[in-house]
Amino acid sequence: MSEQPVKKIGLFALIALVVSSSIGSGVFGLTSDLAAASAPGPVLIAWVVVGLGIMMLALSLNNLINKEPEMEGIFSYPEKQFGPFAGFISGWGYWLSAWLGNVAFATILMSAIGYFFPIFKTGQNLPSILVASIFSWGLTYFVNRGVEGAAAINAIVTVAKLVPLFVFMVIGIILFKGHVFTQDFWGNLSTNVMANTNGNVMNQIKGCLMVMMWVFVGVEGASMLSSRAEKKSDAGKATILGLISLLIVYILASVLPYGYLTQAELANIKQPAMLYIFVEMVGKWGGWLIGIGMVISILGSWLSWTMLPAETTLLMSKQQLLPKSFGKLNKFKAPTFSLILTAILIQIFLFTLLFTSSAYNFALSLCTAVILICYIFIALYQISYSYQHINEKGSKGQLLIGILALAFQLFGLIMAGLSYLLLCLIAYIPGIYFYGKARKEKGEKDFLTKNEWLITGIITIGAVIGIILIATGKISV
Repeated sequence: MSEQPVKKIGLFALIALVVSSSIGSGVFGLTSDLAAASAPGPVLIAWVVVGLGIMMLALSLNNLINKEPEMEGIFSYPEKQFGPFAGFISGWGYWLSAWLGNVAFATILMSAIGYFFPIFKTGQNLPSILVASIFSWGLTYFVNRGVEGAAAINAIVTVAKLVPLFVFMVIGIILFKGHVFTQDFWGNLSTNVMANTNGNVMNQIKGCLMVMMWVFVGVEGASMLSSRAEKKSDAGKATILGLISLLIVYILASVLPYGYLTQAELANIKQPAMLYIFVEMVGKWGGWLIGIGMVISILGSWLSWTMLPAETTLLMSKQQLLPKSFGKLNKFKAPTFSLILTAILIQIFLFTLLFTSSAYNFALSLCTAVILICYIFIALYQISYSYQHINEKGSKGQLLIGILALAFQLFGLIMAGLSYLLLCLIAYIPGIYFYGKARKEKGEKDFLTKNEWLITGIITIGAVIGIILIATGKISV
């Protein structure tokens, strides 16, 4: 059977991948989550802080892609700087983050469909899980027919899901009331209205940061598919342009409602907040528009995050960080083994939704905590590379960008909490087995080197502590 001709991914499709990977369900509940923490003034300051922090990461990726175009996958940077085990730690973490995020998408997708069909309202009952499973395997089959074709469809889906957001923002601008927006701009009165809000501006900003950082997971999507791009440099451009697009959408979508409803009203509105805010603005048709847009949005993100974990394990296999079986391609140049393995794990996790009401929050929190480890490695390599080339033009500026990116991601990891970091370590244990198997295939005599055994010991101790905390109820899952 003849192989299909290899297609490449263009700049627009890469930008769409960045936007679609990041804009999933979070934007639709963003306003309510922010209003529970802050008045509009601190929200705007927090957006500046988060925007600059994520931009430092995007600029680091852009610089590294342009300076070292031969490197593939964000885990290739720690591998080159710190050795193959560091590359494995980063790559396995990214893979974990990607498929765990899909579990969160499945739950929220069924809740969105529940707006139209009440049987799916909770998103965690048996009908919801069965339909979500069909979506999961359907997307897996679709990507298995060719990653490049899936990326092209994803570009179309991205445009479709941005239309309802654009309509919401236009109506929000038209109905914007300046006196509502400014009546408690800094939250001086908020302690009298919001039980969960501290009137201190800095505390309000901190509360916002914890919400905002997670909606940018996926901004590195273009760099993960840089090997399939028409031009390597397009991946860096797509990351910057995609991030700018995300910032515009997120800021307008989350801030404009403060000019229509009060902070207390926004904080107490039902989720998904954007849907019910738009119903308040224009009536029932607004709920249908946002509801349909939300379904398309989540499916688009789910498609992106079906491609990315498979691409991660494929590249790790090519770099001999995982066994060869992870890198086997079908006639469409898609990694069938990786896709099916990931789909099976998602399926298992979906069935756990029948037994716990907190599986969504657990999956989402674990997803964001583990991906920050990958981001930290990128910042470290940006710092190292810039310092090594400090006499070259622009390197001092790139060094500062790396330092700021590292500081921001470390801050994010601290905010995610130690408990989720310990849970991440549990998920690394089976991965280390596969890494050792890859070493054997490579012809290495030892399963792990002495240093790798030391790091594995630390990971194992952390994992055991995590298991004990779960068993004693100190960490709920």
